[in-house]
Amino acid sequence: MTDTPDIGLEKEKMNKLNKLLKKLLADEVVLTMKLRNYHWNVQGIYFTQLHELFEEQYEETFDIADEVAEYIRFYGGVSPGSLKEMIELTRLTETEGKLIDAKEMLKDLLNTHESIIKFLREDAAKAGSELGDPAVEDFMIGLVHKHQKMAWMIRVSIKE
Repeated sequence: MTDTPDIGLEKEKMNKLNKLLKKLLADEVVLTMKLRNYHWNVQGIYFTQLHELFEEQYEETFDIADEVAEYIRFYGGVSPGSLKEMIELTRLTETEGKLIDAKEMLKDLLNTHESIIKFLREDAAKAGSELGDPAVEDFMIGLVHKHQKMAWMIRVSIKE
Protein backbone atom coordinates (compact mmCIF):
# COMPACT_ATOMS: atom_id res chain seq x y z
CA MET A 1 0.00 0.00 0.00
CA THR A 2 1.20 3.51 -0.82
CA ASP A 3 0.28 7.02 0.31
CA THR A 4 -0.07 8.02 -3.33
CA PRO A 5 -3.71 7.67 -4.34
CA ASP A 6 -4.57 5.95 -7.62
CA ILE A 7 -7.24 8.40 -8.84
CA GLY A 8 -6.33 8.93 -12.48
CA LEU A 9 -3.84 11.74 -11.94
CA GLU A 10 -0.10 11.49 -12.38
CA LYS A 11 1.92 11.83 -9.20
CA GLU A 12 3.63 14.94 -10.60
CA LYS A 13 0.26 16.62 -11.17
CA MET A 14 -0.89 15.73 -7.65
CA ASN A 15 2.35 17.23 -6.29
CA LYS A 16 1.66 20.45 -8.22
CA LEU A 17 -1.92 20.52 -6.94
CA ASN A 18 -0.56 20.11 -3.41
CA LYS A 19 1.77 23.08 -3.91
CA LEU A 20 -1.25 25.22 -4.84
CA LEU A 21 -3.24 23.85 -1.92
CA LYS A 22 -0.43 24.43 0.59
CA LYS A 23 -0.21 28.09 -0.42
CA LEU A 24 -3.97 28.36 -0.08
CA LEU A 25 -3.84 26.72 3.34
CA ALA A 26 -1.21 29.20 4.48
CA ASP A 27 -3.25 32.11 3.13
CA GLU A 28 -6.34 30.91 4.99
CA VAL A 29 -4.38 30.45 8.23
CA VAL A 30 -2.88 33.95 7.98
CA LEU A 31 -6.32 35.43 7.27
CA THR A 32 -7.77 33.51 10.22
CA MET A 33 -5.07 34.96 12.46
CA LYS A 34 -5.73 38.50 11.14
CA LEU A 35 -9.41 38.07 11.92
CA ARG A 36 -8.64 36.82 15.43
CA ASN A 37 -6.23 39.70 15.98
CA TYR A 38 -8.87 42.22 14.95
CA HIS A 39 -11.56 40.39 16.94
CA TRP A 40 -9.40 40.68 20.05
CA ASN A 41 -8.34 44.29 19.48
CA VAL A 42 -11.28 46.08 17.86
CA GLN A 43 -12.63 49.08 19.73
CA GLY A 44 -14.97 51.98 19.16
CA ILE A 45 -18.62 52.68 18.59
CA TYR A 46 -19.11 49.59 16.38
CA PHE A 47 -17.23 47.25 18.71
CA THR A 48 -20.05 44.74 19.19
CA GLN A 49 -20.95 44.42 15.52
CA LEU A 50 -17.34 44.15 14.36
CA HIS A 51 -16.35 41.83 17.18
CA GLU A 52 -19.14 39.47 16.06
CA LEU A 53 -18.39 39.87 12.33
CA PHE A 54 -14.71 39.07 12.86
CA GLU A 55 -15.62 36.03 14.96
CA GLU A 56 -18.01 34.71 12.29
CA GLN A 57 -15.35 35.12 9.65
CA TYR A 58 -12.48 33.56 11.60
CA GLU A 59 -14.67 30.54 12.31
CA GLU A 60 -15.46 30.25 8.59
CA THR A 61 -11.83 30.67 7.48
CA PHE A 62 -10.74 28.12 10.10
CA ASP A 63 -13.22 25.63 8.58
CA ILE A 64 -11.94 26.46 5.09
CA ALA A 65 -8.35 25.84 6.23
CA ASP A 66 -9.40 22.47 7.60
CA GLU A 67 -10.97 21.51 4.27
CA VAL A 68 -7.87 22.62 2.36
CA ALA A 69 -5.64 20.55 4.67
CA GLU A 70 -7.85 17.53 3.99
CA TYR A 71 -7.53 18.06 0.23
CA ILE A 72 -3.74 18.02 0.62
CA ARG A 73 -4.06 14.64 2.33
CA PHE A 74 -6.46 13.39 -0.40
CA TYR A 75 -3.63 13.91 -2.88
CA GLY A 76 -1.04 12.08 -0.81
CA GLY A 77 0.61 15.17 0.65
CA VAL A 78 1.40 16.22 4.18
CA SER A 79 -0.39 19.34 5.37
CA PRO A 80 1.91 22.01 6.77
CA GLY A 81 1.28 22.34 10.48
CA SER A 82 3.62 24.97 11.87
CA LEU A 83 3.36 28.74 11.90
CA LYS A 84 6.85 28.89 10.38
CA GLU A 85 5.66 26.86 7.39
CA MET A 86 2.55 29.00 7.03
CA ILE A 87 4.60 32.20 6.93
CA GLU A 88 6.98 30.70 4.36
CA LEU A 89 4.10 29.56 2.13
CA THR A 90 1.64 32.46 2.38
CA ARG A 91 1.19 35.07 -0.29
CA LEU A 92 -0.27 37.48 2.27
CA THR A 93 1.20 39.94 4.73
CA GLU A 94 0.74 39.43 8.45
CA THR A 95 -0.55 42.13 10.76
CA GLU A 96 0.80 42.80 14.22
CA GLY A 97 -1.26 42.71 17.37
CA LYS A 98 -1.62 46.41 18.02
CA LEU A 99 -4.47 48.86 18.32
CA ILE A 100 -5.50 50.35 15.01
CA ASP A 101 -8.62 52.12 13.87
CA ALA A 102 -11.55 49.78 13.13
CA LYS A 103 -11.91 51.25 9.63
CA GLU A 104 -8.26 50.37 8.92
CA MET A 105 -8.95 46.82 10.12
CA LEU A 106 -11.88 46.59 7.71
CA LYS A 107 -9.84 47.95 4.80
CA ASP A 108 -7.04 45.47 5.49
CA LEU A 109 -9.47 42.56 5.69
CA LEU A 110 -11.21 43.64 2.49
CA ASN A 111 -7.86 43.79 0.68
CA THR A 112 -6.90 40.40 2.09
CA HIS A 113 -10.15 38.72 1.01
CA GLU A 114 -9.83 40.27 -2.44
CA SER A 115 -6.24 39.04 -2.72
CA ILE A 116 -7.33 35.51 -1.82
CA ILE A 117 -10.13 35.72 -4.40
CA LYS A 118 -7.59 36.62 -7.09
CA PHE A 119 -5.25 33.80 -6.00
CA LEU A 120 -8.16 31.35 -6.00
CA ARG A 121 -9.26 32.34 -9.50
CA GLU A 122 -5.72 31.87 -10.85
CA ASP A 123 -5.16 28.62 -8.96
CA ALA A 124 -8.57 27.19 -9.91
CA ALA A 125 -7.89 27.83 -13.59
CA LYS A 126 -4.47 26.21 -13.26
CA ALA A 127 -5.90 23.20 -11.40
CA GLY A 128 -8.51 22.65 -14.09
CA SER A 129 -6.79 23.44 -17.37
CA GLU A 130 -3.12 22.79 -16.69
CA LEU A 131 -3.32 20.04 -14.09
CA GLY A 132 -6.54 18.39 -15.28
CA ASP A 133 -8.34 18.21 -11.95
CA PRO A 134 -11.90 19.55 -12.03
CA ALA A 135 -12.40 18.54 -8.37
CA VAL A 136 -9.80 21.00 -7.04
CA GLU A 137 -10.95 23.58 -9.59
CA ASP A 138 -14.55 23.25 -8.35
CA PHE A 139 -13.46 23.32 -4.70
CA MET A 140 -11.52 26.53 -5.26
CA ILE A 141 -14.37 28.17 -7.18
CA GLY A 142 -16.63 27.37 -4.22
CA LEU A 143 -14.14 29.16 -1.98
CA VAL A 144 -14.23 32.18 -4.30
CA HIS A 145 -17.93 32.47 -3.53
CA LYS A 146 -17.32 32.21 0.24
CA HIS A 147 -14.62 34.89 0.16
CA GLN A 148 -16.71 37.13 -2.08
CA LYS A 149 -19.51 37.01 0.47
CA MET A 150 -17.12 37.73 3.36
CA ALA A 151 -15.55 40.59 1.37
CA TRP A 152 -18.99 42.00 0.64
CA MET A 153 -19.89 41.90 4.35
CA ILE A 154 -16.75 43.90 5.09
CA ARG A 155 -17.19 46.26 2.15
CA VAL A 156 -20.67 47.31 3.30
CA SER A 157 -19.41 47.65 6.89
CA ILE A 158 -16.85 50.26 5.80
CA LYS A 159 -19.59 52.60 4.60
CA GLU A 160 -20.69 55.16 7.17
